[in-house]
Amino acid sequence: MIRIKTKESASWIIGAVAGCIMLVVTLLLHSAWWVAVVASLLTFVLISVLALGLMKGYVAYKLKPIYSVVLSRDVHTGEILGELKDKRVENLSEELNAWADDNDKEISRLKEAEKFRKQYLGNVAHELKTPIFNIQGYISTLLDGGLEDELVNRKYLERAEKSVDRLINIIHDLDTISRLESDMTEMKPESFDIVSLAKEIADEAEIEAKKRNITITVRDAHNLPSRFWVSADKFYIGQVFENLIINSIRYGKEGGTTKIGFRDMLDKVLIEVEDDGIGMAKTDTPHVFERFYRTDRGRSREQGGTGLGLAIVKHIIEAHGEHVSVRSELGKGSTFTFTLKKVEL
Repeated sequence: MIRIKTKESASWIIGAVAGCIMLVVTLLLHSAWWVAVVASLLTFVLISVLALGLMKGYVAYKLKPIYSVVLSRDVHTGEILGELKDKRVENLSEELNAWADDNDKEISRLKEAEKFRKQYLGNVAHELKTPIFNIQGYISTLLDGGLEDELVNRKYLERAEKSVDRLINIIHDLDTISRLESDMTEMKPESFDIVSLAKEIADEAEIEAKKRNITITVRDAHNLPSRFWVSADKFYIGQVFENLIINSIRYGKEGGTTKIGFRDMLDKVLIEVEDDGIGMAKTDTPHVFERFYRTDRGRSREQGGTGLGLAIVKHIIEAHGEHVSVRSELGKGSTFTFTLKKVEL
């Protein structure tokens, strides 16, 4: 319980003053000295008790809304004893309301974090479940006699290998995004040619692109070094290009083109990765950077996507203090853009 110390001495002072006044008045009226003393004492006691009662009533009136604030929330009153110490009653209600509002905001934040954690764990379990069950099914089939059939055993082993690769990709992406979330200080900025890096990653993705007869073009790559130099973590920006280019190949039009372009934005460089593929609906664009969000779940899993690539892109770009966005239209493709700090040559 909170104990509010009222200054009882104030009531005694008021009573003493009243008693003295009564003593003077009775003496002036030529009353006997003992009558004056008795009247003074009675006045002292009555006024002191009355003053103390009024003070306590005033304090209770002031504290009533304060207790309402405290008791309306699931908190322990002991948590705020230190804050109430030596405070004036007049200020307590205002301060407690401010404290309670901050407490409510923190509770809401923690509830959102808990909701996100549960959703995240559910998504992880769901994503891991499919390849694990596939591997279990393939192995069971092989053990039940398929191992002796040369046509079946190779096919099922290849499918099991594909599921294992998907598991490895999911775990790798989970590790990357967890590392980025836990320690954003891992970024090690350096100056480098962003066009040269894009060309390097595009060349590495060429084998994957040829499977769908997709051409990757990088603007200004024919004239290296380019005029587009940036300050950023080269390794992680390489991951951004890798994820965006692979994403454009998976969802691009077969026989289409992935274009990587650059725009001078004074103190920044704007990078665009554009495809002419299936695109996405407007309702999907606000969610594409969320973990495990897919506009086409069946196709994404078939292509080996983990649903974490764009979330990783967002974390890396935001860790650089920059912004990534997407514009898209169904049947016409998508364009992902992000900015990086420009370096003057």
